[in-house]
Amino acid sequence: MSVSQRLSEKKGGTVSHFGNARNWENQRDILFVLLQKELKVRYNNKLLGYLWSIANPLASAFVYFVAFKILMRINVPDYPLILISSVFPWQWMSNSIGSSPNMFVGNSSIIKKVNFPRNIVPLCMVSNHMIHFLMSVPVITLFLFMYGRAPTLTWLYGVPLLVMVHFAMAYGIALTLASLNLFFRDLERLVHIVLNFAFYLTPILYPVETIPERIRHLLVLNPFAPLIISWRELFIYGSFNWAYWLICAGYGALFLTIGTFVYRRLSWKFAEVL
Repeated sequence: MSVSQRLSEKKGGTVSHFGNARNWENQRDILFVLLQKELKVRYNNKLLGYLWSIANPLASAFVYFVAFKILMRINVPDYPLILISSVFPWQWMSNSIGSSPNMFVGNSSIIKKVNFPRNIVPLCMVSNHMIHFLMSVPVITLFLFMYGRAPTLTWLYGVPLLVMVHFAMAYGIALTLASLNLFFRDLERLVHIVLNFAFYLTPILYPVETIPERIRHLLVLNPFAPLIISWRELFIYGSFNWAYWLICAGYGALFLTIGTFVYRRLSWKFAEVL
């Protein structure tokens, strides 16, 4: 049975962004169908699919290691661990945001369907990248063992809590950008420029300690900084930064609120502009 046929079976009525229990059940089923399709395409050849999913962040980390540690001779202990524990979480956020402007435009055939819950499209995309990130955790663990470290019990609650706020932030931003890009088609180019700035303004390639202490408190103004720092501290040191987690939770709630508001205000026009 084709994906479109399976989707048709799941659509029993008008589905809004917020609805009753039946609507939520329909949205869940449609999400699983779309997500299953995406994962089958990516992991059709299981071994190669998995290797390709981690190849890009690993290659990026290697390039940064050569550039900063070997060529520029930056003296930072366990620098590969800093890179690995930061690049993988950043890839989830960056890929989700970078892909989001084209989510509705690129899926116009299903977006035009009246009964289709359109918010499912960016939700599926962010979920897809989340799964790829979770599948990279064993790679991070391998690097920890190579440097004489190991996972701690803090991971049991730290990983789920960080995944929750990470997902909320990514989905809120993705829903906003996907909705706005239908009306401002140059938004995609602007998003990639902003992501480049955010990459270097976020402590990914460098530890927080290299930032002058007098301006270190300004990091919380960058919503990605406390998130990446929290992932790094959890992976490398086994510590959970509750203060940063609360900040990330606040950003997640804010982005979800903005995304939902923008989507609800604009979604009725989607079929007209596509």
